[in-house]
Amino acid sequence: MEEKKKPVIQVRNLYKVYRMGENRVYALRGVDFTIYRGEFCAIIGPSGSGKSTLLNMLAGLEKPSKGEVVIAGQHVEKMNENQLVKFRRDNVGFIFQSFHLLPTMNARENVALPLCFRGVGTKIRLKKADAMLKLVGLPNHGTHRPFQMSGGQQQRVGIARALIVDPKIIFADEPTGNLDSATSEEVMNLMKRIVREKQQTLVMVTHDNYLASFADRIFHIKDGKIVMIEEGQKETVLSKENTGG
Repeated sequence: MEEKKKPVIQVRNLYKVYRMGENRVYALRGVDFTIYRGEFCAIIGPSGSGKSTLLNMLAGLEKPSKGEVVIAGQHVEKMNENQLVKFRRDNVGFIFQSFHLLPTMNARENVALPLCFRGVGTKIRLKKADAMLKLVGLPNHGTHRPFQMSGGQQQRVGIARALIVDPKIIFADEPTGNLDSATSEEVMNLMKRIVREKQQTLVMVTHDNYLASFADRIFHIKDGKIVMIEEGQKETVLSKENTGG
């Protein structure tokens, strides 16, 4: 482990158990990993593997049954709802599969929206929104409404909106799920470049191996456990269970 690497997300012995009548369903079974500043990491696995549950735990949207989630030095699992709202507002940006842009607002207004919740004045937030739109390659689309933009352009607006709060961490949930393959590749390259330039941390959940290949590290999750981590061309098998199906 390089000394220069600064941990941003630390997950320790994380479990999530749901009660279904008399039965217990284990969505996560003792997950451990560390993600560093400036890293782009993908969490990949089939439907029902626990990847969405894990993303919800990292974002503080669900409480773990057991274990620790430490983000930017703070124990997320110990926070109450008000603390979590403030934590997400101050530290986290979200990129969604279905864009979640407000149809009555233009691109500038959609990008600027998170700054409203911080009490930033109109002039400053719109100026910052323009800078973010330029960063994602849409300098001339500020007055366009969502219906006037392609899916790829809408997702770029979504990325700009996630970036405007200067988050320590960006969470992306199947961010190219509604895009064609060429546009998906474009968006992935954009996200990777921005992570590099701004030294932010991006955690993406996907079921697509090709999209995951854009990440610096790929966490393979199966039956609620991280079974393998890929770094570049190297593969580190963490669980013998994944060889037995």
